Parts: sequence; structure tokens; C-alpha cells
Amino acid sequence: MITFEGASKHYPDGTVAVADLDLTVETGATTVFVGPSGSGKTTSLRMINRMVETTGGTIRIDGEDIRRQDPAVLRRSIGYVIQQAGLFPHRTVLDNIATVPLLLGWRRARARARAAELMELVGLEPAQARRYPHQLSGGQQQRVGVARALAADPPILLMDEPFSAVDPVVRTTLQDELLRLQQELHKTIVFVTHDIDEAVRLGDRIAVFRPGGVLAQYAAPERLLAEPADAFVESFIGYDRGVRRLSFFPARDLSPHEDTVFDDQTRAEDARDIAAGHGSPWVLVVSAERMPLGWVGTDHLSRVPAGVPLGDLDLAPYGHTFNIGTDSLRAALDAAVLSPAGRAVGVDEDGRVVGVVSQDDLGTAIWSVTE
Repeated sequence: MITFEGASKHYPDGTVAVADLDLTVETGATTVFVGPSGSGKTTSLRMINRMVETTGGTIRIDGEDIRRQDPAVLRRSIGYVIQQAGLFPHRTVLDNIATVPLLLGWRRARARARAAELMELVGLEPAQARRYPHQLSGGQQQRVGVARALAADPPILLMDEPFSAVDPVVRTTLQDELLRLQQELHKTIVFVTHDIDEAVRLGDRIAVFRPGGVLAQYAAPERLLAEPADAFVESFIGYDRGVRRLSFFPARDLSPHEDTVFDDQTRAEDARDIAAGHGSPWVLVVSAERMPLGWVGTDHLSRVPAGVPLGDLDLAPYGHTFNIGTDSLRAALDAAVLSPAGRAVGVDEDGRVVGVVSQDDLGTAIWSVTE
């Protein structure tokens, strides 16, 4: 547990970077510091490992005042990941990861064995062990940075905007990896970002800082989205916070309809008549294995000659699917909005179609969980 007790940072010119911060970071959880530039979030993080010294108040780790520890010893006991990885350019990937264990006096063979284990854990190939940082992509370098921070198995991991320098696709992949690692390792993570979406996705709790280093709100993501403390927090989160909040409600409570889902060998006129009976202007065509193939409108089916199977028609793309068992209402809503039929295709873990959810179904489900 990390406890800030009136912690502050004032500079000689009068600048207040952090103002009387009171906050508790729970053990084994991911706490995200988020806010605009100049709000003190990075300074607050760096005060934990004394890269920035406090000018007031106290920071304790498991009850012990960090000022009673030697700064170098303290830093070696805390993992630290920064933007663009901060790797040593003249060392191989393996030796970069082994840095802290070697500083702690581990034998080289043991340190390198640990580094090899961590490479696998963060998704790096064994063949990359002998490469140098410049031979890796940005995303791979960040994986090395995370592995290096974990090398001595520290209980605390500080991450200062670690994914901000990579493209959006790689960033999402790295976020997924961090979520996976945290499920396995249960570290106490303090993560700094300026991106509220990243904060909501990764954080068990989120601390929103306002300019001047003042804590504006500290809450679980769902609570933050549902009840912003004031106009500043509401503005920073954004006015689509209601949609973001849907990420915390599972899609498994939806009831997908199968009555307008047809095998590709079904005759067009049969599908049209059944869909008309259910008042649906669209039917979803699937393979014999229940894999989605595409949509076709009933108005088009009315012009198709008798006896033609659905699989012989030009189908509109089905968009993207959502997993009934694991995805959220937000994922289902996104699938419906992007679908040419305005309906979401629900699938199981193997990608087989379970059924279709209309926007009316989604509206009812959203109203029931957010009222």
C-alpha cells in the first residue's frame, strides 16, 4: 500500500506542482493518475521512488516513510517504466532486462535466466534476446521496458505514460498485455496517462488531477463516469462518458434473437416470409458451421427468383461481432452502430453466431442497467 499524506511539491520560484495530496494506492491494484499537462500527475508518481523529493507531507510504502530509505535502494525495489522504454542502446535485450538483478548482486547466469523468462511473459521471441534496442519496433521496446521493470519481481510498478509514443493499434495491444500480466502478477501499479480512455480501461481506481497539482476526484472508473465530482472532472472525462460507462456492464444479459438468422442454403423466399412475419427488414446469413457471412435486406429478397439460396446472393458485410460471454454492452452497441443492418451479431467464443440484437433490444438493456 502506498499512502500520500498531505504530500506536496513546491519549487523555489513559487510553482506548486503537487498540493497537499491525500491518497491511498491499494496493494495489488492498478491506480491511474490522469489529468491535463501541468496537473502534477507525473510529479506525484516520481515522488514515490524519490526521483522527485517532496517538500511537504509524507509518502509511506506499507507504513514506512520513504524518506527513511536510501533513494538508490528504494528505486531498485520499485519497477519503473517510462515513455519510449528508456533502454540502454549499447546493451542487448537480454542484458537490458537483467539490469536491476545484476545491480542487486545476482549472478549473471541467474539474471539472464530470469530475463529469458520475462521475455516470454511479455510476448517477446527468444530470438530477440541478442538484438539491440534500435533493432526493435517501438512496441517491442516497450515490452522490453516492462520486462526490465519486472526483473527483480518488485511489488510496486510505476508506469509513466509508457504507451503514449506508439501508434494506436500497438497501444491497444500493449494495454491488453498489461491487463493480462496484472491478472497473473497482481502488482501494485501506479500508471500515469493523459488519456481518459486508457485510464478507464486499465485502472481499478482513477485519480483525476486538476492544474496546480490538486486532486479533483479519486474513484473507481464506473463511479467516476457515473458521478463526476464537478464541472472540471465532467469536462475532462468528456460528454460521451455515458457510452464509456457501458464498458462496465456485461453483454451476457442480452437475449439475442435467432428468428432472422438463416443458413446459406435457405431459399430466399422462405427467409423473406419468415423475416416479414417478425417485422424485420434484414436477415443474417450464416454458414453451415454458424459462422457469419453477411446481411441481406428483405426488400432485395422480394426481387430474387424463387428457389435461389441465400448463399448465392451478394451480401452486405456483417460489420464486426461481439462475444456474448465476455464483451460489454459498449461492444454490442458499437457492433450495432457499425452494422449496415443496425443490428449487432452476437457470437460465442468460437465465433459462431448465437443470435442478433437489435438497437431496441440494446436500448432496453442500457436503460435497465443505467437507470
